[in-house]
Amino acid sequence: MTKEEILSEIQKIISDLLKKEVLINFETTANDVEGWDSLRHITIISAIERRFGFKFKMKDIVGMKNVGEMIDIIIDNI
Repeated sequence: MTKEEILSEIQKIISDLLKKEVLINFETTANDVEGWDSLRHITIISAIERRFGFKFKMKDIVGMKNVGEMIDIIIDNI
């Protein structure tokens, strides 16, 4: 999968979980998206793990600065 395809999948996941259309890009952070709080973050991470079939390491979750970094981690693990 390309970075753009993964971005599209993540956008769908976030939109579904927040029950509204969300537009994201590689620089998007949780603070940029209304409703993406710490509780939703756990739910979003879990949904992404299920979708891509791997588990994030805790150090990766804590260290991610934006969606682009999340995508890089996904690419390294699928």
